[in-house]
Amino acid sequence: MSYDQIKSQTESKMSKGIESFKSALGKIRTGRASTSLLEHLLVDYYGNPTLISQVASLTLADARTISVTPWEKNMLGPVEKAIRESNLGLNPLNKGTVILVPLPPLSEERRNEMVKIVKSDGEDAKIAIRNHRRDANDQLKKLVKAKEITEDQEKQGQAHVQKLTDRFISEIDQLVANKEKEVLKV
Repeated sequence: MSYDQIKSQTESKMSKGIESFKSALGKIRTGRASTSLLEHLLVDYYGNPTLISQVASLTLADARTISVTPWEKNMLGPVEKAIRESNLGLNPLNKGTVILVPLPPLSEERRNEMVKIVKSDGEDAKIAIRNHRRDANDQLKKLVKAKEITEDQEKQGQAHVQKLTDRFISEIDQLVANKEKEVLKV
């Protein structure tokens, strides 16, 4: 692997880590409805676990209600069961052709739990970014040992990787702060 490949690969991995973290944040419930809250749920589709978004249409009925419309009428039961058993604390209402999922208001205690989850997920994302930094620095050291790059190039590479790390960690901090405000907003 070359010097430039290490730098670009590290940035790519860190970017993917940020995208994964953003996706995880989308699944954390705030005071308002969001279809991303249900998108990761698996439904039993004729014996195969399938994402709910592949068997039903997810829309917002209003600010606190998600509307789930299965494409096949016989999927109403499995979709309702998946939502009920999802550990999200939701109680779906089957209306015959559509399932309404009202989001109850969050208590202060539940909001504080959500903030702890956000901070924990943020810390995990930072650890992943730091692991990518470590891997890149190890690869740079191997290139120096193999005499493919100079020690000056290694130092430049490590400085570049550190700048990337700092940038992505500050982005994670900003995402955590924004989500915390969103969760605590009544």
